[in-house]
Amino acid sequence: MEYQQRKTNVFMFPWLAHGHISPFLELAKTLSKRNFNIYLCSTRVNLSCIEKKLAEKYSHSITLVEIKVPTLPGLPQNYHTTKNLPSHLMPTLKTAFDRSANNLSKLLKTFKPDLLIYDTIQPWAPVIASKHNIPAVAFVATSATMTSFMLHRYKYPGTEFPFEDIYLNDHEDGNLVHLIQSSENHYKGKNRFFECLKRSSGMILIKSLNEIEGKYIDHLSLLAKKKIVPVGPLVETTTTTILEDEHSHIIEWLDKKCFGSTVFVSFGSEYFLSKEEMEEMAHGLELSGVNFIWVVRFPVGEKTRVEEAMPKGFLKRVGEKGLIIQGWAPQVQILEHPSIGGFVSHCGWSSVMEGIKYCIPIIAVPMHLDQPVNARLLTEIGVGVEVKRDGSGKLVREEVARVVKEVVVDKGGDFVRKRERQLSEKARMREEERMDGVVEELLQLCRKRKNIIRPQINGLLIHEVVEMTPNAVLSNVSMTKSK
Repeated sequence: MEYQQRKTNVFMFPWLAHGHISPFLELAKTLSKRNFNIYLCSTRVNLSCIEKKLAEKYSHSITLVEIKVPTLPGLPQNYHTTKNLPSHLMPTLKTAFDRSANNLSKLLKTFKPDLLIYDTIQPWAPVIASKHNIPAVAFVATSATMTSFMLHRYKYPGTEFPFEDIYLNDHEDGNLVHLIQSSENHYKGKNRFFECLKRSSGMILIKSLNEIEGKYIDHLSLLAKKKIVPVGPLVETTTTTILEDEHSHIIEWLDKKCFGSTVFVSFGSEYFLSKEEMEEMAHGLELSGVNFIWVVRFPVGEKTRVEEAMPKGFLKRVGEKGLIIQGWAPQVQILEHPSIGGFVSHCGWSSVMEGIKYCIPIIAVPMHLDQPVNARLLTEIGVGVEVKRDGSGKLVREEVARVVKEVVVDKGGDFVRKRERQLSEKARMREEERMDGVVEELLQLCRKRKNIIRPQINGLLIHEVVEMTPNAVLSNVSMTKSK
């Protein structure tokens, strides 16, 4: 039976971060509409959040699969996720994840997928897949700009990136170490991110659009010596997002505000503002005089109250101009609301894509990792304005206020909105064509795998031989020849 005539089984294995799991889930939904069965694998604490997002229509095509991750000192099961994880435990989580490799092998043996789509934290995943004769493709959930920027520096240290609009300031350069940090000794001296790219089967999937990052996608392809296949923005839609009753007051509050008069402020689920950063942001919002919704988060176990974290008297002074939400907020519904005129964002890639899709000018306040490069890209393509820091990298309240007012009050965001509408329209027009291309690339890879397992050596299928030791394989081949 040909792959086009039966469903193709894909095992998806993202890193344990919401910013990674979310695009994997959206890709799963997209592929499930095109004759694919998806097994989405993560830890129990992450799967419990995903279950709420899976509508009934996906229940027959997307199966959630739990992987057991070892419990290490200071890292109980409820910490097997990066969400609200104290920063000092991140290396421990990576170590625990690495030690779950044998459990992944057992799952692949059980489910026998046609293809593994894996993340860029676990270079051991494609190695395990190859032992089961399963092709494996890396899926990059960060921007092509950042990926090519990093790969360029890795391959050509000391040379300038060929695109002058993309750079890092001195105070940002050291943060890259977190993206390439290893946990176990067997990755010492190697870069796990680039090992993941290197081991991908002929191509690399990336959450991006040619309309936004065309030249960086091309540059990445040259550097990686692989075909780069953009899969689109993979933005969650409101039809699949449930607005809980406890959050309905947010929309009611927005309904009372004028068109484009409010900024949405969020720094993602994995970055926690320092006390100094929180104070500068608070004063900046107050100085701007603009309405705002601010999502504030603290690490799990940290018993900090919003009132204590904010400058003295801040909540009373801003009154009805500000709404502060602690924990989670329905970001998509907020961005869609007509009262929103700007998005103060850390520039995580998923947030960037959401801002562009919903045509909301992005006020870029990058914090670490890939975010500074993403902020420079937004400025280059005209869909955002960056809040500049001082020479030592500190956030300055006056600069926050200036950019917020420029975008919302002085209508500087009008040009940005127009540019975002143009990009969104181009992307929508090519959406079906783009996904047809993605599906064909994946099916071709699966067909190659199907053809490979047909030949036999001494009665054994090749995929069975792969799991034997090299000496055992040689022994079987020798016996065959002697006969």
